[in-house]
Amino acid sequence: METIIEIQNLEWKYENTKEFALKGINLQVKEHSFVGVVGANEQGKTSLLSAISGLIPHSFNGIYRGQVLLFGKPVREMDSLELATKVGLVFSDPEAQFTAMTVEEELTFGLENIGYSLSEIKERLEWAAQITMIEDLLDKSPYDISGGQKQRVAIACVLAMNPPIIMMDEPTSMIDPLGKRLIFDILRKLKEEKKHTLIVAEHNVEQLAPLADEMILMSAGQIVRHESTLEFFTNPLYLREQGILPPECTEYAQWLNHEGYLPIETKLPLEFEEAVKFIRPLFEKRGVK
Repeated sequence: METIIEIQNLEWKYENTKEFALKGINLQVKEHSFVGVVGANEQGKTSLLSAISGLIPHSFNGIYRGQVLLFGKPVREMDSLELATKVGLVFSDPEAQFTAMTVEEELTFGLENIGYSLSEIKERLEWAAQITMIEDLLDKSPYDISGGQKQRVAIACVLAMNPPIIMMDEPTSMIDPLGKRLIFDILRKLKEEKKHTLIVAEHNVEQLAPLADEMILMSAGQIVRHESTLEFFTNPLYLREQGILPPECTEYAQWLNHEGYLPIETKLPLEFEEAVKFIRPLFEKRGVK
């Protein structure tokens, strides 16, 4: 697959701060991959996504070194219109993105500014509303709906623009368990379509891990681990020391491995159903059903 995001020796320090928020970042992301980004609070996850989207340095003052390339072109050389057609970012606070009086106007705002025809706008509006399950919200104010609905509207606004790169910064941090499940259902649909490159910063590792192809761990403004998801979770104890809660089934399988119940070369599972497949026989051998 083609590399569509390349970060070279990136460093960034916000104005009026002492420490660099990003330090020596080098990263390549391939087309149509799903990359999960994890780390404790204030470790650089939001700054990394902001740099890829072009918000850094276009919308913030500070010291910028190195470069970020989207499809081979530096984001510093791309204007807001070009960036909007290449990459979309969903914030943790959806209201930060709202400007219109109704959900439908919110979804069509960017498309109208770019100059799409009415038929194209209608087609994209219907697709984005359907995949995010907000068809019944189009005539409502985006400010008068629930937190989970607001987040789905924010995602729909990005999807309507249909950029090849879609990023989400803590999309489930402000919503209830049902809302979280719906957001991950949306991410699963997007991954299955294989039309977008997805980068998601999220604390809910339990649901993020089964979807991600690769995982990035941020600490003190640096990428300290970037591996395939299976390799990333081979040492759950290390992740806990970094403030990351691995999937419970992964930790349980590691304990079984450590106690000699599983072969040392066993790949640790990332989701419950996968764990059951090879852990159940262990109990059945011992007469436990």
